[in-house]
This record gives sequence, structure tokens and C-alpha cells, in this order.
Amino acid sequence: MTMGSSAASAEEVTSVGFMLVEHFSMIAFSSAIEPLRLANRAARRELYRYSLWSENGQSCTASNGVEVRVAGAFAAAQSLDMAIVCGGIDIHRKDHRALHACLRRSAIRGGAIGAVCTGTYVLAKAGLLDGYRATIHWENQASLASEHDGLEIGSDLFEIDRNRFTCAGGTAAADMMLSLIVRDHGPDIAAEVADQLIHHRIREAGERQRMDLRMRLGIAHPKLLHVVGLMEKTFAEPLSSQDLAESVQLSKRQLERLFLKYLGRSPAKHYLRIRLEHARHLIRQTAMPLLAIAIECGFTSASHFSKSYVDHFGRPPSSERKG
Repeated sequence: MTMGSSAASAEEVTSVGFMLVEHFSMIAFSSAIEPLRLANRAARRELYRYSLWSENGQSCTASNGVEVRVAGAFAAAQSLDMAIVCGGIDIHRKDHRALHACLRRSAIRGGAIGAVCTGTYVLAKAGLLDGYRATIHWENQASLASEHDGLEIGSDLFEIDRNRFTCAGGTAAADMMLSLIVRDHGPDIAAEVADQLIHHRIREAGERQRMDLRMRLGIAHPKLLHVVGLMEKTFAEPLSSQDLAESVQLSKRQLERLFLKYLGRSPAKHYLRIRLEHARHLIRQTAMPLLAIAIECGFTSASHFSKSYVDHFGRPPSSERKG
């Protein structure tokens, strides 16, 4: 079935293959496959026929340790209308050549290609997102962008661009699949599926991935929220304390008091924390040299970066890549 068609005819059945990468995210996989099962139930006929595949055709283990049986190896997956890569942790550490070949064959035949969670990384490496908009889990956005300069990667909950669809992972996979069901079979079926999932509304693609800043920090002070938001946007080229204070019409001393009162640390320490946490994401999710990561996160030298990292996390940055 072609993506973007109106309500499907009664005879159409969409074949969907879930490509499981070792240590895939169980919640993203479940959130993607369950709407298809429930769509069949709501329609009282088979709208979607789904199958599971792994690299070697053996059971695949999710990141939570649950083993999932599959129909066969990637190479045996043929004539799929949709192929959906289910990613998870450490996806950049693995060789996905067999999966790349499978996805390219499917794309050449006109199949739709999708991904949940870090599966977007596999699509990008295979060259299947060139010229398409895409998204990925917020933890992986910077690392993906650093490895694929030309990729149009956003921070939306999910992205459906013609016959490519990607999402942030987690429960965002359910919203993406529900939107595809709306596209293929209309809003009534999708609404019934959402009700069965106790999913009170189908979130729009452009909604934010992360919890609102005030919820994450547990504060509501508008000036403090503004400054922290500014810090998160400028970690690569940190602003001075004076510039941060002036952005909310406060003195440096007033800003310092505000941070100490609500967050228990100075603006400088909070800024450093943001930069170091971003650095840790890059170290764990990319093969970028540590010096390049240090510069990317606003540090002027490798030694300063290493010392700050040890002070904050209790271990050197190089230890994140061992094992």
C-alpha cells in the first residue's frame, strides 16, 4: 500500500516488518506494534499484517532483557509495504550492513521506511533520509547531527515525510502509528484504537519531546526559566554571567541569588552541568574524538574538559567508552 493514500479499500492489507536491532527499546516497539493490532480489531478485519525480523534470524533481546522471537533474518524479509527499524541503546556501536541492504531493497521496491527511537540512526547511515525530514530521541539529536551534517533533523515528537517516518521513541511511537492509521484508514478507526490504548488524544507531530522546563526543574519563576532555557541553547558558546543576567534585566548578584534559592547552585555550576551532560551524550553515542566533543561543548582545552568531567561524574570521559 502506498503511503499518503486516502482510506484504503476493503481488500488492502499493509504488510509491516519490524526490524529489531539488538537491545532495542521495548516500549517504543510495543507502542508501534500495538496500534496495528488494535486497528485490525477495530476494523474487524486485517488491515495490517506484521512480522518481526532480526539480523541472524534468531530471537532478539530488548534493552530490558526480554527475548522476542522473530520470523527470520533481515535478508529474508521480502515485499514489505513498510519496514520499521526498532532501535535502542548503543546503536552506533553495531554493524548494520545486513539491515542497510534490506532497507535499501525495500526502498527501491517503493516500500515505506520508518524508525522508532534510535532506529533513525540506521536509516541515516543507510542514506535513506537524504532529502527527508526526520527526528530522533532528544538524547541522540546532537550525535546524529554531528555525524550527518546535511540531514534535516528536528526535535519534533515524530516526523512523517512522504514515505519516510521517524519518531522520538517511547510512547511517541504510538502517536506516529496512530497518525499513519488516520492517513490510511481515517480518523474513526484511529480514535477507536486510541481509546483502547487509554491514549486520551493523538499528539501532533510538532509537539515537544521533553517535559516542559518548569516540570523538569520543579520551578515556576519566569526569569529563572528563561535563563536556564538560554543556557540549554548556548552550551556550545557559553554566555557570560553578565549577559545572562541582562537577558532578564537582573544584576549578576540577583541572578546568583535566584539560582541558589531555587536550584541550590550558582549559574556557572548549572551551566557547566548542562555542558557536561551534553558531552556525556556525545561520548556514549558517537565516535567523535574527545577533543572535538570538548570544543563542541564550549571547553577550551582537553585538560579542562577532563578535569571538569571527573569532578562532576567521578570518572574520566575516556571511561565512558570502555567495555
